[in-house]
Amino acid sequence: MAIDRSEKGRATGPQAQGVDLAPMPIVATGPSTGTTTPSINSGKGVEEKVERVPERAVLPNQLGTELSRQVRYKYASSYRKIFGVIFTINCAVFISLMVNANGNPNSREVGNAASANLMVSILFRQEEFVNLCYEIFTCVPHSLPLYIRKRLAKVFHYGGCHSGAGTAAVVWYILYTVLATKEWIDEPLTDVLVNMVTSWVLVSMFLIILTSAHPNLRRRFHDYFEAFHRFAGWTALTTFWIHNIFSARVTARQWDTSLGYVLVSSPNFWFICISTSCTIASWSRLRHRTVYPEKLSDHATRLHFKYRGMAPFYGLKISDKPLTEWHAFATIPDTDPESGKINGFSVVVSNAGDWTKKQIMKPQERKLWVRGAPLHGLLYTSKLFRRIVVVATGSGIGPCLSLLFADVTPRRVFWSTRDPVATYGPGVVAEVTRADPNAVIWNTHERGYPDIVREVYQLVHESDAEAVFIISNPKVTEKVVYGMTSRGVPAYGAIFDS
Repeated sequence: MAIDRSEKGRATGPQAQGVDLAPMPIVATGPSTGTTTPSINSGKGVEEKVERVPERAVLPNQLGTELSRQVRYKYASSYRKIFGVIFTINCAVFISLMVNANGNPNSREVGNAASANLMVSILFRQEEFVNLCYEIFTCVPHSLPLYIRKRLAKVFHYGGCHSGAGTAAVVWYILYTVLATKEWIDEPLTDVLVNMVTSWVLVSMFLIILTSAHPNLRRRFHDYFEAFHRFAGWTALTTFWIHNIFSARVTARQWDTSLGYVLVSSPNFWFICISTSCTIASWSRLRHRTVYPEKLSDHATRLHFKYRGMAPFYGLKISDKPLTEWHAFATIPDTDPESGKINGFSVVVSNAGDWTKKQIMKPQERKLWVRGAPLHGLLYTSKLFRRIVVVATGSGIGPCLSLLFADVTPRRVFWSTRDPVATYGPGVVAEVTRADPNAVIWNTHERGYPDIVREVYQLVHESDAEAVFIISNPKVTEKVVYGMTSRGVPAYGAIFDS
């Protein structure tokens, strides 16, 4: 089944501090990972092969000082850098407008800037656009230097573009609303009044969305966050069209021209058309699909869908209440046992809350809602590297199964979970060992929790991997990513506040 390369239980003592006392034995329950010497004669006419146990790698010291590591590898994430760059660009544009207008910027230019940022924010939540970004960033050859490829792999931090542009749009709309209010005070006409009122409604909706999206509030009240984000967003989009038409009427009167001419000549109009199209494109794919559950245990189930084939490296949103909550899962291609062709896909669902528990306790065939186009995720960027180490804890193995099925990049696997066969079934374990016959499957029920940074580094050392990919909970993900990157090993984990 699997091969364990680690001592029983958590590493302690000198080895936990990075001091290697002696090579560790391999506990093998499947194909061996040891290298073999030439056959020798035992003196009984039978040749025996002697395996060399891989030496335990010495965990290197972390780079830099404690302060520099905290700043570089924790707080100055790519997500925050992207957010900062977008916000800085918007500040520069704002200062330029203020200087050129002698402190009294044109409301139309402010409105265009607000709409442009809103469009960018929505684009980075549109499936086809995000997939295009992934394709562009991962199309480079392995001959490119690693320091370039490891930065391209951070394309999954695109959430920084969404939140950065969205926050900037709110600031621009606040400024626009102030200017619209000033215009109404100077010229109290009906269309100017409607323009001002709709501006205040827009700002209110945006502030609700922005506040609920704060990472702490989002994690604590996730269902409320989704409701605020969705319904406030739809209200804002509808109000935006009303606002745009009445704003154009004001401009048409000032220019003494037609409303249609103002609309088609305004960047603001085309920005809102793109934003609306992105929203419609996603919800127009809302479908009620039959699902065939395969209960793995009381902790996990595997939901099979047969309505279409699914290539590796995609994820999909699933729900039984499409207006209130959605759950994203990585898809695993299902193949026909006889032909080997893809004839559907599945997702692994583990008990992580009320919704997931309900799916596990319903073993009968039923229907669930799916929405939007399949979306690339973090593991798609593994194509950028020659060799990788894949790390998963618990049900994190689900998304990894898609990568293992693709069989694109040579990899080693480290999977830490409680009773893997009893919890996820022999089929899932077999898929892991098929992709990596020497996979390290750490049974936490028998061995306790591993010193995961040390064990992952051991696999990096053995396989000469260029990068580490981890699918786990936020705490373990941060621990492994920090532990690897602070030692010079590129490591990537999911972003939980994007």
